[in-house]
Amino acid sequence: MSSNFSDANVQPLQGAQLVGAGLLLAAANFIAVLDTTIANVSVSTISGALGASSSQGTYVITSYAVAEAITVPLTGWLANRFGTVRVFISSMIMFGLFSALCGMANSLGMLIAFRVLQGLAGGPLMPLSQTLLLRIFPKDKAPAAIGLWAMTTLIAPIAGPILGGVLCDQYSWPYIFFINVPVALLCGYMGWKMLKRYESPLLKLPIDKIGLILMIVWVAALQLMLDEGKEKDWFASNEIIILALVAVAGFVAFMIWELTERNPIVDLRVFRHRGYSASVTTICLAFGAFFGATVLTPLWLQGYMGYTATHSGETTALSGILAVMTAPFVAKMSVKIDPRKLVFIGVTWLGAVTLWRSFGSTDMSNFQIGWPLLLQGIGLPLFFVPLTGLALASVDESEMASAAGLMSFCRTMSGAIATSLVNTGWENKAAYYHAELASMVDQLGDASNTLTQAGLTIEQARVSIEQTVQAQSIMLSTNHIFMLAAISFALAATAVWFAPKPTRVADTSSAH
Repeated sequence: MSSNFSDANVQPLQGAQLVGAGLLLAAANFIAVLDTTIANVSVSTISGALGASSSQGTYVITSYAVAEAITVPLTGWLANRFGTVRVFISSMIMFGLFSALCGMANSLGMLIAFRVLQGLAGGPLMPLSQTLLLRIFPKDKAPAAIGLWAMTTLIAPIAGPILGGVLCDQYSWPYIFFINVPVALLCGYMGWKMLKRYESPLLKLPIDKIGLILMIVWVAALQLMLDEGKEKDWFASNEIIILALVAVAGFVAFMIWELTERNPIVDLRVFRHRGYSASVTTICLAFGAFFGATVLTPLWLQGYMGYTATHSGETTALSGILAVMTAPFVAKMSVKIDPRKLVFIGVTWLGAVTLWRSFGSTDMSNFQIGWPLLLQGIGLPLFFVPLTGLALASVDESEMASAAGLMSFCRTMSGAIATSLVNTGWENKAAYYHAELASMVDQLGDASNTLTQAGLTIEQARVSIEQTVQAQSIMLSTNHIFMLAAISFALAATAVWFAPKPTRVADTSSAH
C-alpha cells in the first residue's frame, strides 16, 4: 500500500521518538503475523480441550488466514475513507479485544467465530504498519524502516510455534491469545499519542460493495467446502455439492464483475502483465507447499512421535535460524542478480529439502527430524525477498498498491487452502495405508505367537500390532504429503521462468 500523506505537512520523527514509534509499529506487525502460526502446535491441545477432532481444530488456523485475506484488499479503501492512523489504531484495539474473546471461548464454534473477527481486525495491521513506518522515518532511513518491517515479518511466523508450544505446555491454550492483549492495547494507546499528527487526508472513494460481497461468498464457500469435505465424505454430501457450486458461481461472477467495475475492490487487470502472473503463480505453489508442510509437522510430531507442544514448536522453528541470518545478504543480492535466478535457487532448495523429508521413518531421532528443517531456512529468504520485487517490477507504477494487496491475498489464500488439503489428504492416505498394511501384517500369526510367548495376552498382542500398523501408516502418509509438497515446489521453480527479465527494480515499500 502506498502512502497517502503529503510530505510537506509533517516532519518525520527524530531520535528516541523515532525509535519508540518504530518499535511500536514493528510490534503491531509482529503480533498480526505471529497469529498466523502461534496456534499451529496447539491445534491438538485446543481440539482436545474443546471436544473436537484434530482435523476440525485446523479451522482455528484457516479461519484466521481467510478472514485476514479478505480485509487486506480493503485496507487501501479503509485508509482513504477513515484515515490511515485511525484505521491502524482501531484495528489494533479490535485485534486485542478479539484475542481476549478467543481465549475465553468455551467451544470450537465460538473460538472459530472470534478467530474470524481477529483475522478481519489483523488484516490491515501489516500493510498499514509498513506505510506508517515509511512515513515516520526520514527518507534517507527508509531502507532501515523496510528492514525493521521485513525482520518482524520473517521472525514472527518462526517465533509463533515456539511461543505457542511454551504457553500451551506451561500454562494453558487460552494464553496463546491472551498474550496479544497487553501488546495490542499498549500499541493502540501509545500509537494514537505518537502518530495522530500523521493522519492522512480523507477521500470519500466509492466502495465496490458487490465485489466485496462476491469475494466473501466465494472465499467462504470454498473454505467451508475444503474444511467440511472430509467429515461429510466429499461429493457424496449434498451440502458439499452446494458449497462447491456456490464457490464456482461466486468466483466466476466475482471475476466478471471486477474486470468490468470502474473502482474494483481487487484490480484483476494486473494479471495482464506476464511477469506478475508468473510471480503470483510461483508464490501460490511455493507458499502453499511450505505452509502445508509447516502445519503438518507439529500435528505429526505431537500426535505420533511423542513430542510435547514446546518440543514440537522448538523443532518446527529451526527453519527460522538460517532464514534470519541469510535475509540481509539476499536483500543485497536481489538488487544485483536476476531475481528469477534467486527465486529458482530458493524454491528448488526448499523442494530438495522437502523431498529429503519424504523418506522419514518412525524411529528418526530429534536430530534427523530437525536437521532438514534447519537447512530449509536458507531457501526461505531466497524465495520471499526477490519474488516480491520481481512481481512489483512487472506492473505499472500506479498499479503497485493493488498488485501488492492482490499478491498478499493470493499468498494467504494459498496457505489456507493448502492447510485444508493437507489435513484431509493426510488422514485419508493414512486410512488407505492402514488398510493395505493390515491386510499384509501377521498373515501366519508369527508376530502374535512371538508376543504371546513374551508374556502378552492375545488381546495385548493385537493392540501392539495395531499400534505398529497405525504408526507406520501415519509415517507413510506423512512422507506422501511431503512428496506432494516437493512436487509443488518443483512446479513453482518452473513457473518463475515464465516471467520476463525485469527491466527495473521495484520499490517494494508498496508491498503488503
